Amino acid sequence: MCKIIKNDTIVNDNWKMLYENDFIEENVKLLEDHVIVPFKFLKKYLKFNSNNNLNIGIWINSDEYSEELKCVLKKNPKQFKVIAINFIKFTDGRGYSIAYNLRMKFNYTGELRAIGDVLQDQLFYMKRVGFNSFVIRHDKNINSALHGLNIFSEKYQTSADEKIPLFRRVNRLF
Repeated sequence: MCKIIKNDTIVNDNWKMLYENDFIEENVKLLEDHVIVPFKFLKKYLKFNSNNNLNIGIWINSDEYSEELKCVLKKNPKQFKVIAINFIKFTDGRGYSIAYNLRMKFNYTGELRAIGDVLQDQLFYMKRVGFNSFVIRHDKNINSALHGLNIFSEKYQTSADEKIPLFRRVNRLF
């Protein structure tokens, strides 16, 4: 079983990632619970049903944030238990904006997972914009990466994890 960082702890991942090549066009169905499927697949083959009892998650690439996803989340932000954002390259910052918007504009409260090219140096900033789950790149040490979540002791700016800027949180004696 794969290990991930979730809520500042290393845990076993009980979700299965499915990729586009895992699906055969003639036999498209979700057979199991706790699967994370590509949003492209979900758009094409499934009807969005808010009464769905399965624990289904979706994953999107950082270049796929679309109006369709926005519409789905506006209708029911709790429909998906997990939303994973795939960082194709660690230098692509669009995933940060997507995460922030999911938390702040759509009030998404479920698991927000960073997948793909995820490195220790990014974790603190990813957490700031709303990620609470991380799949560390396979060639990196997850125990070392865990320290990246709390590498800084103070946050100056506001974000999804801190609504009040530092200058309003600190009493200064002048």
